[in-house]
Amino acid sequence: HTGKKPYQCNQCDKAFSQNCDLIKHQRIHTGEKPYLCNQCDKAFSRKDSLIGHQMTHRGEKPYQCNQCDKAFSRKDNLIAHQSIHSGEKPYQCNQCDMAFSQKGSLIKHQRTHTVEKLYQCNQCDKTFSQKRYLTKHQRIHTGEKPYQCNQCDKAFSRKDSLIEHQMTHRGEKPYQCNQCDKAFSVNSTLISHQRTHNGE
Repeated sequence: HTGKKPYQCNQCDKAFSQNCDLIKHQRIHTGEKPYLCNQCDKAFSRKDSLIGHQMTHRGEKPYQCNQCDKAFSRKDNLIAHQSIHSGEKPYQCNQCDMAFSQKGSLIKHQRTHTVEKLYQCNQCDKTFSQKRYLTKHQRIHTGEKPYQCNQCDKAFSRKDSLIEHQMTHRGEKPYQCNQCDKAFSVNSTLISHQRTHNGE
């Protein structure tokens, strides 16, 4: 009620009115995930995240996007998803000019500024803060393409590339040019198109 926030994080400038909120927040820094799913090996830093995750095992997705056919088991995931349609990027990095539509993407990005990069590629000099980023990167060297389209013979090294490709089969064109009325299903095609406007 008073607006006072006496519980200060000792690793960043965030402060909280309740100690329990500080404890939850500090798990971002420590990586602690005390809430374990009893149906798979996933673990979570917050109880509500576990509850939302467990809905995926039951197939429950009560939160429907009103602009596309996607549905979600958690309301916050729906809200984060909807910013893709609006193009809004409210999550700004405080160490560089990058901004993100989803909070999780910002948190992952911020690790590039703070976390030691322990995972070294054995074929080039690149290092990564998380093993999964190294695994994705190594596909450049191996040529591995584990993500196969179920409607044609195309395959991709990244899941997001497959998702973007599948939009072409559905006729979805979410990437709108801000200088004319053209729209595209693939972001790289939009970028190429925009060069016709700026003379590149």
